[in-house]
Amino acid sequence: MLLGLKTWYEKLVLGHPKTVLTLVALLTIAAAAGLPKFKLDASADSLTLETDDSLDYFREISERYNSGDFLVVTYRYNNGDLFSDESLATMRRLQDELAMVDGVTGVQSILNVPLLYSPKLSITEVAGGIRTLSSPGVDKSLARKEFLESPIYKELILSPDGETTAMMLNLELDKEGLDLVRERDALRRLRNEQGLDAEQASRLEAVSAEYLKHRTAQEAAARNRVDEVRQILAHYDDNAELFLGGLTMITSDMIAFIQSDLMVFGAGILIFIVVTLLLIFRQPRWVLLPLITCVTTAVMMLGLLSWLDWRMTVISANFVALLLIITLAITIHLAVRYREYFSEHPEWDRFQLASATVAFMAKPCLYTGLTTMVAFISLVVSGIRPVIDFGWMMTIGVTMALVLSFLIIPASLMLLKKRDGGQGADNSHAFTQVFSRFAENHKGIVLGVAVVAAIISAVGISRLKVENRFIDYFDDSTEIHQGMLVIDQRLGGTINLDVILNKPEDTVPAFDGADAGEEDPFGADFGGDQIAEEGADEEADPFATEDPFAADDPFAADGGESQAPDAYWFTVAGLNQIEQLHDFLEAQPEIGKVQSLATLYKVAQDLNDGGLNDFELAVARQSLPEEINQVLINPYWSPQEQQARITMRVMETDPNLRRDELIQRIYTYAENEMGIAPENIRQTGMLVLYNNMLQSLFKSQILTLGAVFAGILLMFLVLFRSLPIAIIALVPNMLAACVVLGGMGLANIPLDMMTITIAAITVGIGVDHAIHYLYRFREEFAKDGDYIATMHRSHATIGRAMFYTAITIIAGFSILALSKFVPSIYFGLLTALAMSAALLGSLALLPLLLVLFKPLKNPAEGNEPGKPLTAETCPG
Repeated sequence: MLLGLKTWYEKLVLGHPKTVLTLVALLTIAAAAGLPKFKLDASADSLTLETDDSLDYFREISERYNSGDFLVVTYRYNNGDLFSDESLATMRRLQDELAMVDGVTGVQSILNVPLLYSPKLSITEVAGGIRTLSSPGVDKSLARKEFLESPIYKELILSPDGETTAMMLNLELDKEGLDLVRERDALRRLRNEQGLDAEQASRLEAVSAEYLKHRTAQEAAARNRVDEVRQILAHYDDNAELFLGGLTMITSDMIAFIQSDLMVFGAGILIFIVVTLLLIFRQPRWVLLPLITCVTTAVMMLGLLSWLDWRMTVISANFVALLLIITLAITIHLAVRYREYFSEHPEWDRFQLASATVAFMAKPCLYTGLTTMVAFISLVVSGIRPVIDFGWMMTIGVTMALVLSFLIIPASLMLLKKRDGGQGADNSHAFTQVFSRFAENHKGIVLGVAVVAAIISAVGISRLKVENRFIDYFDDSTEIHQGMLVIDQRLGGTINLDVILNKPEDTVPAFDGADAGEEDPFGADFGGDQIAEEGADEEADPFATEDPFAADDPFAADGGESQAPDAYWFTVAGLNQIEQLHDFLEAQPEIGKVQSLATLYKVAQDLNDGGLNDFELAVARQSLPEEINQVLINPYWSPQEQQARITMRVMETDPNLRRDELIQRIYTYAENEMGIAPENIRQTGMLVLYNNMLQSLFKSQILTLGAVFAGILLMFLVLFRSLPIAIIALVPNMLAACVVLGGMGLANIPLDMMTITIAAITVGIGVDHAIHYLYRFREEFAKDGDYIATMHRSHATIGRAMFYTAITIIAGFSILALSKFVPSIYFGLLTALAMSAALLGSLALLPLLLVLFKPLKNPAEGNEPGKPLTAETCPG
């Protein structure tokens, strides 16, 4: 079979090189035509678990409370007091311009939020209308004091020093997008749990395409909106210090980071490849051929992604750099082997040289490609959509790199004249043989260093954590970092967390009691149903002519139907429960601003100069102006769902922030200290979604490493047909993976969506070294059966290619250290560290283990007298 494939390859590729290269060129042009369709994705979906039920709940709550996305502009006046006439006039002009931006439904600021303490109003006065800082005659000093001390605005709209304020740009809720994505996710869950019929499968495909199209349009509009806001802010730079924040802005800037990294580091790595190839080979052909192969592979893969509308995320942003380096590694192995044959057999013609190179390198390159694919396929079990996509992209990319390398380079060599002037001096084998001599003469040191590295790595792995701060993803020179820092430290926190409370099942309806009216006809014990019924009948209502609010029944819906059973959270009992939890949350050091119905309750009690009963609460609720309802009631109460909502912002810059511990602390207090049933409380928000993803990383890391090691061990068994050799080959790579994970633990670098991929990449690429070395070691061992001599010869030959490729990978990924996106920096430097460990393991530990354990049988034992010793006749 192998002989048939070799014959087929020689006839089609080596026999028709022009045709092969023409077809490759045409396919490359076709792929390149799709590049204008190439898209990036930095949406919130790409930062969450694909199968997280909390994501659907988050979308449901967002829609229920109409809590769409928003942008935040921080404003600090440069020329004096923030509350001066000039400053407020500047802010008013800025607010008016921002309100005109497409997609902005309103702007909230100190200029237009209701004032209740400037001066202090009674509940009746509040019902008569509201005042704002823009109203005539408002006392600015009282307004400043209210913004600093009021339960409503404290730590929300004005910094404690009174010099920085926030303007919130409320964005239109994308209800169409929410409906589409919830329908898509519901069908996906049904598919995974029960399967879909033909109609459902067709609907899933249609709604997925519709949502993707819709999201593309929404993301483009969001980027345009951010750009327009920035242009407006730029006009005010001379008057104020301004920062822009919000998830939409972060998404927009992350896409810019990805684009920058793709262009800058892609170009940087290409330049580095050229320099590396010139230093290694010092011949134009051995610079151009690998370079052409790398560029063709990258263009074809990016074109394929473009035509399939398969979007690149933050995680797969390094995909191009990784693909270029993997392709380069394959081409270097082919080039080194070709040059070796040329030196050994200068009389061979081009066909013989190309055929022999392909014949020898096909099997090890195929297996290195397969093991690399196994490493990347293992990422599919992570459960994190961008990580899964990255795994599949790299799997397809490695396949393409392998195929194109064995088409472009051999076919090109068939067309180029054979150089008879020699290949140039290459003394790199002298360097690689330093490792073999060290392994021979200092066995104890090599093994000792390996054991110490394993122990230190184990200690580091035990310290691995998943907690990280989103703000640390961005260099401190970026606007994202600076804006988040201002909002976090001066304006009450950045990342949102919600607590949702459902009405207890065993509650008694408001105003329901046998002693109704014995003490206070408006008290909490008065029968709610009775009031509701009497309120519907104007003649039967004893308060109809005396109560100024009686014209609008405080318990009646628009149709007059009683709402008392739905108003549990607007009773004294319900509000006291919310207030207790609200106060607990405010006391947590990681939590900044907390808002709920308790905020209104505290203010109402203060304005009333004492406690309120249920009836007074209901009357007040019905009489409040719409402006107050929009700010203090609607975002925190859903009477239809009998549900209350407590919102808070968590401070990302708190060094003690432990998201999972905070979430569990809230649940524990609510259930154990307040007696809230577990089914009646749930937390949601971006903090929960992000935490769920982070908490899955440990499990994902174990699953991915377990999958990759199992798959690669199986590949080794098939390739070498020897369990001892398979285990020996795996040990250095396992050690390299442990070194990088241990190094992360010791350096306090947390696991995240990017660093989780490094261990699998380390093993996948590091194993390539082991396969090439073992394959060559077995061939050399067949010559004389001398382990030591074989080790030195292997280092002098395949060791050079390993050294070239490893140095290229190490230096290539180190370029990512120049990125402004911190995960990319970690990815580049940690991958460089991992490949350094893998190279040392393959050139020192691996050959030493072969020498010590002698897994190969002496070739003399398995050969007839006079029969030549070859890799095929060498057992094992």
